[in-house]
Amino acid sequence: MNRDDFDMICRLLRQRSGLVLSPDKAYLMESRLLPVARKWKLAGFEDLVKSIRSKPDEALIRDVVEAMTTNESFFFRDIKPFEQFKELVLPAMLKSRSGQRRLRIWSAACSSGQEPYSLAMILSEMAAQLAGWTFEIVATDLSTEILTRAKEGVYSQFEVQRGLPVTLLVKYFSQSGDRWQISPKIRSMVDYREFNLLTDPTPLGRFDVVFCRNVLIYFDQETKAKVLERIAGLMPEDGFLFLGGAETVLGLTERFKLINGQRGIYGVVPKAGQTRMAAAG
Repeated sequence: MNRDDFDMICRLLRQRSGLVLSPDKAYLMESRLLPVARKWKLAGFEDLVKSIRSKPDEALIRDVVEAMTTNESFFFRDIKPFEQFKELVLPAMLKSRSGQRRLRIWSAACSSGQEPYSLAMILSEMAAQLAGWTFEIVATDLSTEILTRAKEGVYSQFEVQRGLPVTLLVKYFSQSGDRWQISPKIRSMVDYREFNLLTDPTPLGRFDVVFCRNVLIYFDQETKAKVLERIAGLMPEDGFLFLGGAETVLGLTERFKLINGQRGIYGVVPKAGQTRMAAAG
């Protein structure tokens, strides 16, 4: 792979998905894009790049972006955020939203659906305590292929063994051979939508809780800041944002603050103008 070809694909990925690749990821690029080249009946990586340069095909470009975006996920990943959601966030929201009895949750860059389905299972397990409440889980990703898979809710034996308690596997999944499908009840609790974090999220509506975990690490500083500012604009002052363990808001935005005594979970800081208006009211 020559440097010009690598740089061209890097520019494309950054423009379309925000993904930033360092030069040492050339091997990763080639290994992930060779199957794309074969799908399009191209001889190899060089021919794929040549095709994009000479006659850009949106379908081909989409396949390239989807092949390069990371789709690693598993149920109850890192467990702590889901414990915080159940033990800290939900009690706080049930108290502050007792009048409306409605919560909206956003799982951004949801990949193959394990994160939003984990949240749905928590809510289902707490059904007795949440009687009379309405919950909406909106899960988004830029990959149409991965969203199709998420909607189907079918996982391999290996995937259901990663983080998913056996009790929940037995309760919410049905087995067919070496595949497991999550129940229609849990699937119906998640609304999957195609969405690119580089674009305006306003059409998605307002959210009380946002999970945007292990996504920002693939962006440059400017893109991280923009994404966080946009997310803040969708949230109320008592909303909660979850980030991945290796992610932070420090040096990126002042719209979020770390919840005291917690890790990876942030509260919303209103803009100064909003604070003054609220005080005046």
